[in-house]
Amino acid sequence: MGKLIVLEGIDGSGKSTQFQMLCSRLEKSGAEFRRLVFPQYSEPSSALIKMYLGGEFGTSPEDVNAYAASAFFAVDRFASYKKVWKKYYDAGGVLLSDRYTTSNAVHQASKLGEAERAAFFDWLYEFEFTLMGMPEPDAVIYMDVPLETALEQMRRREAETNTAGDIHETDSAYLKKCRECAVQAAEHYGWKRIGCTEGGVMRRAEDISEEIFDYVTREVL
Repeated sequence: MGKLIVLEGIDGSGKSTQFQMLCSRLEKSGAEFRRLVFPQYSEPSSALIKMYLGGEFGTSPEDVNAYAASAFFAVDRFASYKKVWKKYYDAGGVLLSDRYTTSNAVHQASKLGEAERAAFFDWLYEFEFTLMGMPEPDAVIYMDVPLETALEQMRRREAETNTAGDIHETDSAYLKKCRECAVQAAEHYGWKRIGCTEGGVMRRAEDISEEIFDYVTREVL
C-alpha cells in the first residue's frame, strides 16, 4: 500500500496555500507523489455537496444533519478513489490531499453537542475506512488558527476576489463551533498540530511551510 498525507484546517487557515507550497517543495526535492483536492467540484460526484453548500437544502448548515452531510462528501471521495487513484495507491504511491474524511470531523461534528462528538468521530472513521473501504491517512497535518484570524483571512479573500462564501463560510457562529471541533478532533485522532499564529498574528507562510516540510520528510515519507 501507498501513503496518504492530509492537510486539514478550518476555512481561512491558509491550508490550501500550504498544500501548494508543500507540493512545490516535494517536487523540487525529487519526491514522487500525486495531488488530491476535495471536494471535486468539477465532477458529477460533488452534485449533492454543491446543492448543500449552495443552500438548496436549507440556508443554515444545521438544516442537513451531520451524518447525512458527511455521506455527501464521503461519496465524492469514494468516486475519486475508485476512478482516479486506487491503483496508484495500491502500488505504493504517495498521495497528498487537501482535505479528506478529516473535514467531516471538523465541519459536521460541529452540529453535535460536545459530548456526542467522540462517538461521531468513531462512526466517521468506521463508515469511510471500514464500511466504504477507503484508505486511512498515514498522517494528518492540522493547521491550527484562532477563529478571529481565520475570519479576517476569509473576509479579506472575499473582498479581493469579489466573491461570497458558501453557507459554511458565511456563518460565523458555525465556524466558531468548527474550530472547537477541529481542536477536539485533532486530540481524538492524534493529528499533527501546526500552530499558525504567534501573538495573535499569522506566522510567515514560509516558516509554516518549513515546519510542515520537515515533518513530512523526516517522519512520514
